[in-house]
Amino acid sequence: MIKNMPEDDVERFLAEKKTLEGKRHELIKEVLRQKEAAIKAFDEKLEKLGYDGDHPPKRSHHKHDDDKKPTE
Repeated sequence: MIKNMPEDDVERFLAEKKTLEGKRHELIKEVLRQKEAAIKAFDEKLEKLGYDGDHPPKRSHHKHDDDKKPTE
């Protein structure tokens, strides 16, 4: 009877580990779904503001070399 107790403990531990791994995977999937939804919502807000990620902005506070006045 003493020999059976360690096996029961090992089996119980493995069952708990399997259960925890399953919960962990479900939580990871949920976090990834939430992340995807947040990115989608953010992209929709940017689209409403007129942001187009394919083209650079038309205006910039940086001066180009051809915009600078020649110095004497």
